[in-house]
Amino acid sequence: MSSTSHSALPQALASEGLPAHVEVRPLRHPGPTNTEPKAVRIAIITLALAFLALCIALPVVSVFYEAFKRGWLAYVTALAEPDALSAIRLTLLVAAISVIANVTFGLIAAWAIAKFEFPGRSLLITLIDLPFSVSPVVAGLVYVLLFGSQGLFAAYLQAWDIKIIFALPGIVLATLFVTFPFVARELIPLMQEQGTAEEEAAVSLGASGLSTFFRVTLPNVKWALLYGVLLCNARAMGEFGAVSVVSGHVRGLTNTMPLHIEILYNEYQFVASFAVASLLALLALVTLVAKTLLEARLAEDAS
Repeated sequence: MSSTSHSALPQALASEGLPAHVEVRPLRHPGPTNTEPKAVRIAIITLALAFLALCIALPVVSVFYEAFKRGWLAYVTALAEPDALSAIRLTLLVAAISVIANVTFGLIAAWAIAKFEFPGRSLLITLIDLPFSVSPVVAGLVYVLLFGSQGLFAAYLQAWDIKIIFALPGIVLATLFVTFPFVARELIPLMQEQGTAEEEAAVSLGASGLSTFFRVTLPNVKWALLYGVLLCNARAMGEFGAVSVVSGHVRGLTNTMPLHIEILYNEYQFVASFAVASLLALLALVTLVAKTLLEARLAEDAS
């Protein structure tokens, strides 16, 4: 409070017939609300750190330890093995297809849901969230019942000589299902919060709908989009359950990295299995760092 306001306060009180000898004290921020004893706080923090170390840090360290247990040469040899290279290529291909498809759908769905009112809007939101409530194994089984040799569309697929189950299309479909919500779910809340004022202003100035989307809407959600892409890619590369059902486990053809790791481990090829697993662990660490950076950028944009 300034000195001018200090001198004016007694005069104002006197004019109201109140005593002028009032001591004015600056407002103070309340103290910390944590009333637990220091020993309790230390115990809680120690327990949390111990849990993280046991459940997250220790497994990651053990993966890299087992991968390099027999030296760098054994590690590189395991990754250069033809079946391992095939699994890596297939995983990257499926992840790329899934990310592109989910980015396309996520942008369209989020734009429609956040910017327009239409019949079936609530149903669309529910369908986007469906993969979160369905087991990946069940999703893979559904695709087998639809596109398998005894499935609902088997006659049509055989007539056109199209193979989906135990082939790349089935793996892509299963991966698309489990990664379906990530991009859309990151974009929808942000677009709803931003509203439609900027888009309406652009349209009123003569911009077309497509131009408005690319010049106004998309730049405003770019960091949330990258965050959704990051999560989608990580889930696509690490998916096991749904892909395991539809892949057929054909070595060198339909095995992704998680499936290849399982086969190697079951065959007691521990160094090779942990070598491939270390690539997925490295992806997880990179994803964690990128996720932290993107969350900080999103927080800056929100403020």
